[in-house]
Amino acid sequence: MAVLRTAVDVRGETYRANRAAQLAVLDQLNEQLELAIAGGGERYQRRHRDRGRLLVRERIELLLDRDSPFLELSSLAAWGTEFTVGASIVSGIGVVSGVECVVIGHDPTVRGGAMNPYSLRKTLRALEIARVNRLPVINLVESGGADLPTQADLFVPAGRIFHELTELSAMAIPTVALVFGNSTAGGAYVPGMCDYAVLVDTQAKVFLGGPPLVRMATGEDADDEALGGARMHSRVSGLSDHFAVDECDAIRIGREIISRINWRKLGRPPAPNPEPPRYDPDEILGIISSDVKVPFDPREILARVVDGSEFDEYKSLYGSSLVTGWASVHGHPVGILANHRGVLFSEEAKKASEFILLANQTDTPLVFLQNTTGYMVGTSYEQGGIIKDGAKMINAVTNSAVPHLTINMASSFGAGNYGMSGRAYDPRLMFSWPGAKLAVMGAAQLAGVLSIVGRASAASQGRPFDEEADAKRTAAIEAQIEAESHAFFVTARLYDDGIIDPRDTREVLGMSLSAVHSNTITGRRGFGVFRM
Repeated sequence: MAVLRTAVDVRGETYRANRAAQLAVLDQLNEQLELAIAGGGERYQRRHRDRGRLLVRERIELLLDRDSPFLELSSLAAWGTEFTVGASIVSGIGVVSGVECVVIGHDPTVRGGAMNPYSLRKTLRALEIARVNRLPVINLVESGGADLPTQADLFVPAGRIFHELTELSAMAIPTVALVFGNSTAGGAYVPGMCDYAVLVDTQAKVFLGGPPLVRMATGEDADDEALGGARMHSRVSGLSDHFAVDECDAIRIGREIISRINWRKLGRPPAPNPEPPRYDPDEILGIISSDVKVPFDPREILARVVDGSEFDEYKSLYGSSLVTGWASVHGHPVGILANHRGVLFSEEAKKASEFILLANQTDTPLVFLQNTTGYMVGTSYEQGGIIKDGAKMINAVTNSAVPHLTINMASSFGAGNYGMSGRAYDPRLMFSWPGAKLAVMGAAQLAGVLSIVGRASAASQGRPFDEEADAKRTAAIEAQIEAESHAFFVTARLYDDGIIDPRDTREVLGMSLSAVHSNTITGRRGFGVFRM
């Protein structure tokens, strides 16, 4: 393959300004990540420790193989809402006894680990990732159940958790529950529906109805241990498969269970000893434009991400606003589609469609690097068939069967988000850089469109147009769209799987590719009708 060359001037003024802007955004990200790590705060963490219990992230650290990475998902779920950043759940992909697993852990320092609408979304997304990528699931359970004031938004969709757990079992994807504390009401079905259940002595409390509810419903006075303690479930009900004397013992047993599942990946192994990029990934911060309206060459990013900085570009002189080509990341072959100058024209759409077909013919996963303002508009482009050509690209993305991994680098607007495998098109994993934007269009463009529509409406009705009111409305709309397109706002609603430091892009893609290869990698051979 050809080796990418760089034109980046690391001493240049633009590079330094870009880097400073990205470091400032990363500081904002790290501040929010610290809030997520803090959970319920120092007071509730201290109370939890005083009970002799480990924090959720300490449990995860002990569960994972020593010095192995953890790809945390949806870290800023619920950001900007009434709920705690992180949504009282920690989820991610990590290696346990040599096996890549999805880990879902309740944070009991946040309202006793109660589930709110955002923690529900986060849990369901983690289970979906496990299902489509064929990854075993380990639940670290300690939750008081549903956040009752929001039960109207929880009760019906929460049933999907049970559906996912039982479907995973039916697909021979192992599920494990390590129960460290309360597992109440609907939460009691989590150990009940997992393939393996480990309960911690004097801590685990698994029951459909706790003592207060039993008393209200039947008049019976019952204590926690008799209703749902680890000893009772181990000796009497049989719900518990393994009795753990303490938390560390439960984690040890969980690791032993995973070591015995005889797990084998179905995808191809990576090439051994892949070469690192020839350029420093730290330089990515100076390459990303501080203004999302200013494009940057994605080849400079690829030169710092792909193995050996080697990239076999496809149709390099055609449809140049979209860069396509073949490379490998941590030894895994990939096809890459990366926006260059933002707008997708007919040439780019047709080029992308053909490239996606080729990737499916060769069973090659696809990486989408988004920085697009959408498909081109205007009379000549409409007459030239931009709708048909855009439809070809979206058809190809929709029906592509190889794994898609998507990263929003800077902007993802309009139908360009769809054509570049946005959330609605089921990428296996999708991440954003902290300065990225996502919306139907840019804030200024959207506000301007509404202003034009307002002027036209006033003219058609023969009434004067209020310029002052329009200016105020335009400013308010711009501020609203700017806030709603912010990366933190987007990730809070789980429209991606998390925000990553751009310098970690190679590692995140490598871990993601390793995870998707737990399942078979097979492309589609037949596609829908392409409008010619």
